[in-house]
Amino acid sequence: MPWSSRATLLRDLVVCVLGTAAFLLDLGADLWAAVQYALDGRYLWAALVLALLGLASVALQLFSWLWLRADPAGLHGSQPPRRCLALLHLLQLGYLYRCVQELRQGLLVWQQEEPSEFDLAYADFLSLDISMLRLFETFLETAPQLTLVLAIMLQSGRAEYYQWFGICTSFLGISWALLDYHRALRTCLPSKPLLGLGSSVIYFLWNLLLLWPRVLAVALFSALFPSYVALHFLGLWLVLLLWVWLQGTDFMPDPSSEWLYRVTVATILYFSWFNVAEGHTLGRATIHFTFLLIDSILLVVTWMTHSSWLPSGIPLQLWLPVGYGCFFLGLALRLVYYRWLHPSCCWKPNPDQVDGARSLLSPEGHQLPQNRRMTQLAQNFFPKAKDEAASTVKGE
Repeated sequence: MPWSSRATLLRDLVVCVLGTAAFLLDLGADLWAAVQYALDGRYLWAALVLALLGLASVALQLFSWLWLRADPAGLHGSQPPRRCLALLHLLQLGYLYRCVQELRQGLLVWQQEEPSEFDLAYADFLSLDISMLRLFETFLETAPQLTLVLAIMLQSGRAEYYQWFGICTSFLGISWALLDYHRALRTCLPSKPLLGLGSSVIYFLWNLLLLWPRVLAVALFSALFPSYVALHFLGLWLVLLLWVWLQGTDFMPDPSSEWLYRVTVATILYFSWFNVAEGHTLGRATIHFTFLLIDSILLVVTWMTHSSWLPSGIPLQLWLPVGYGCFFLGLALRLVYYRWLHPSCCWKPNPDQVDGARSLLSPEGHQLPQNRRMTQLAQNFFPKAKDEAASTVKGE
């Protein structure tokens, strides 16, 4: 195997290990904060941290289990019996099992002198599922936990060392999930060179810079009106859920489980942009951006008119200008990305690949597993090329 290919496989192994470590570090930080709140007599705060952690974990296990059930029996080769897998997911260990499975497959491929195309494709298949699960976990648990810890710091007027540790691990988890998700999208491109390192960096930066002001705005409102933030989230979430449903998503194996995906996407849209359907991406993104911008402005204005209610220990004079700066820089980078760095692709079916989510592998192994889930998201994210380019490809 060429050294370049071996280096790529080694990089993927390192990404897998670091991603799992970031997940465990963030989990440890949340549990540490919950214990500290309980020891200080702040039982409501501890309960909120554990509730967010538990709800996100249950959703993650459901996604993992539904995908495993939908995958063909011969795809994953030797794996524990279905009852053991069900028990692992019931014990909230399904995601970690997938991480171990990916690491084992990656080591198997890296150690081979000439790995088969099936082993390489299967390693990609596992990696893409984990990238998707990691992104879901980020917006179902990490972003809400970051919002909660900021609201607690604003409300109490002080910041403890374990809270700063939680903020650092949250930003680490969010950053890693965004980078890994873009890498996964790149894996699904029909032409890999279309998406370089600079494009991934700009994508990561504009997402992170636009996410921070949104989290700060919600945290400011939560600190002032902790009883009303749930109503605010529920109201916007229902609107976003209706919007996702109207776009006719088809991501999960069956219509009933599709609602789990829609519920998750509506939560993501509460914090950031996520494309779920082909066509008219610019129009939908503009509507969503304007919707969140107006809502965030209203939240900040509400805080500014009632900020005297909060303790003065937190330097909000610094936080707000940083939030403004992050917003405008993120907006500029987003415009740069979509204007010059966002590629158009000529999507066409590959006769040597089979949908790993809904089709069976041939006994001879000529067909390679393809992750339909992530491929569909990549097709939504990267627009199709113009008709002229598509016609050229067809003619060739």
